[in-house]
Amino acid sequence: MKSAWRQALGGRAHRDGHRSEWVAALWLMLRGYQILGFRLKSPAGEIDILARRGRVLAVVEVKRRQSLDAARMAVTDIQYERLLAAGRQVLRGRPSLAGHELRIDMVALANGGFPRHIRGIGPKRGGLR
Repeated sequence: MKSAWRQALGGRAHRDGHRSEWVAALWLMLRGYQILGFRLKSPAGEIDILARRGRVLAVVEVKRRQSLDAARMAVTDIQYERLLAAGRQVLRGRPSLAGHELRIDMVALANGGFPRHIRGIGPKRGGLR
């Protein structure tokens, strides 16, 4: 059984995560993206934000860390593959999105700074761009 202290930390982390996703969504909307969904669950994994701009469908992972570098390094190769699989499932399941280019993006948030939208992240073996 979890201690009250651990439950409080978990609740705070959950709230902070949701707050970060809203900040990221607002940041994306200011840049012309249409938000199609939040916290979309699929057998492959969960998509924090699904956004569209033009013919690009962006699966957006949101990471808040102490520094932007730490946030950028927080997506593992396995997580990247899950996000890609989840995005492909969304494309297959929504005929209205046929013909869109699928891209895995990240919004990195760090204490005291503006969000950073990183387009087209890749697995670490190729490096985050």
